[in-house]
Amino acid sequence: MSMNGPVELLVTANRVFSADLGLDGPGAVAVNEGRIVAAGPDALDRVAGETIDLGDAVLLPGLVDLHAHPDKRPNGSRYGVDPDTELLVRGSTTVLSQGDAGSTDLNAYKASTIGTSRTRILLAINLSRFGEQGDKPSLEDHAALDVERIVRAAQRDNGRLWGIAVNTMAAVTGKNDPRRILSRAIEASEAADGPLLFGSRHGTDVRIDDQLAMLRAGDVVTYCFAGGPENLLDDATGMVRDSVRAARDRGVLFDVGHGMTSFDWTIAEAAIAQGFPPDTISTDSYNKHVGSDPRHDLPRVLSKLIAAGMPEADAFRAATWRPAEVLRVTPELGSLGTGALADLCGLRWNPDGRLADTAGVTRPGGCWEPIFVAHGGEVIVAPDA
Repeated sequence: MSMNGPVELLVTANRVFSADLGLDGPGAVAVNEGRIVAAGPDALDRVAGETIDLGDAVLLPGLVDLHAHPDKRPNGSRYGVDPDTELLVRGSTTVLSQGDAGSTDLNAYKASTIGTSRTRILLAINLSRFGEQGDKPSLEDHAALDVERIVRAAQRDNGRLWGIAVNTMAAVTGKNDPRRILSRAIEASEAADGPLLFGSRHGTDVRIDDQLAMLRAGDVVTYCFAGGPENLLDDATGMVRDSVRAARDRGVLFDVGHGMTSFDWTIAEAAIAQGFPPDTISTDSYNKHVGSDPRHDLPRVLSKLIAAGMPEADAFRAATWRPAEVLRVTPELGSLGTGALADLCGLRWNPDGRLADTAGVTRPGGCWEPIFVAHGGEVIVAPDA
């Protein structure tokens, strides 16, 4: 990979952003052999075989979605979407699958989805060995919660298995005690040496304080701005719960996981105003989002966090560098640093973009929308001429 002289691709923009480099201003990204060789104002004078000018767009590292449901199998995850047609073209070049496969169907998932997708996919393996196949609650059968199988899967993994997905919502656990389910997930994660991607139960039968107390540093709480009972805010005071702050203080991370039911303006706005923004922003994109109008994607979700009070640069960081750190794929991903993989995303501001939470409540604010995507230096979406 030549670091000097002509490059294969030069992408210019009025604003180039990379959180880890403190880069935020006019410039360019120069690409050779699928990797970044220069970024920022100093890259503008590079001679290139192809130059793409994004004009008034912001050029970012490829977005990293910490919670989605990529699955190409016809009879795979009940939530699965084609990652290349639903996620990659919307700017998410790297995606973590939330439990779409378990230890029994892991090899099939790797072959049919991870191995055939342009999108870079990592997996939080389901606590159930059957993943999300079928139409029954995935964690209802306690016999399917096989720790030994998960450990064996982790031992023979080729680097795509990040951790373990567990959700204690009633629709997932069925009649099982959610505390017992979480205890088994922690047992598996400790044996397999991987963190949890954890969806907490929002019901009156189990307190969120008790669930959070069980989590460890490095575990990720998704659906963090969901409404309903046992959310992040204390019912009596409207303040972020002491248990939530204590969890963050000991290293537990908080992820958005927007989905169809898990983003409430009142929770997000109050938490951010009280100095409790999310660590990472994710979509929880699944098949019910296909064909939605407006499109459900990571640029729109991060736009909602900006509208809720999160500084724009912090929202960009929470969709690029920070989730890449959580997934342990820095500095190759989430960055425009020299030597990083040339995953790029160009976003253009639409002042009329519509923003709504999962209850349909709207907020003004406009929306960032994807106009350019590159993956490993290959242009996937080119801007309109």
